[in-house]
Amino acid sequence: MPKKSGPMRIVYHLGAHCTDEDRLVRCLLKNRAVLADQGIAVPSPTRYRKLLRDTANQLRGATASQDTQAVILDQITDEDGADRLVLSWTSFLSFPAYAVGDMLYGGGGPRLRAFTQIFPDHEAEFHLGLRNPATFLPDLRERAQAKGHVDILKNVDLMRLRWSDTIRQIRADNPGVPLTVWCDEDSPLIWPEVLQAVSGHGPDIALEDDDELLAQLMTEAGLARFHAYCKEHPPQSVSHRRRIVTAFLEKFGRPEQLSAEIRTPGWSDELVEALSQAYLEDVERISHMGGVRLIEP
Repeated sequence: MPKKSGPMRIVYHLGAHCTDEDRLVRCLLKNRAVLADQGIAVPSPTRYRKLLRDTANQLRGATASQDTQAVILDQITDEDGADRLVLSWTSFLSFPAYAVGDMLYGGGGPRLRAFTQIFPDHEAEFHLGLRNPATFLPDLRERAQAKGHVDILKNVDLMRLRWSDTIRQIRADNPGVPLTVWCDEDSPLIWPEVLQAVSGHGPDIALEDDDELLAQLMTEAGLARFHAYCKEHPPQSVSHRRRIVTAFLEKFGRPEQLSAEIRTPGWSDELVEALSQAYLEDVERISHMGGVRLIEP
């Protein structure tokens, strides 16, 4: 017998590709027990990624029946009475080979609509990490080529690619679904807020191993000092913690991790600068879009 009954909020963490590399879902899985106490279910991705893709293909845009919804949920999670279910997959919007065309993730809006139609009786919520196209696009191309695909950037007008267009399409195809976004470049300063936004846990909950990103960016000695400092001088606010993180990254940051040198064959310094400037302007544009929450430092 399927165990789930009653509506809940289903949270879709959409990636994007080449951003957190499953760091977010790994942290939430490590804290599964404490989150379950708050009515938040965090199933293993192996239980739902292929299942949801196959189910969406079978439905072909139709809405799932109540029985189908219950059966799918029963296969995804064992949590009884959860009111929030967190699903994370970088290919919710698209597989890497098909992520670039006239726009970024041009089929993302309809594709998300197909996934949410698996659970039409439950509310949906989207979360998306953005990244500067000057670094994002080369990494995305490399990921697609590693799977045997051709150059996905060939004949693409790079300066036309805007995250705001992607978000506008997601909103148009999924009206009323709240969308939270952040810049991957800001993650070291806002990671606890990102984790809380996605999981929905209370502000009094401290997640275990929520510093994996800082461990990557900071020397081992620096991270130890950071923990010792925060234990002796607990941050009094979100902004206070960000100032502490900034200070420790400046002193103990790993230069090779903090500065990404962009070397892409055929890309001039002028193109990289133009893409980066357009990204900054686009993020500002996104910050004023209705129905979109931007987490920023």
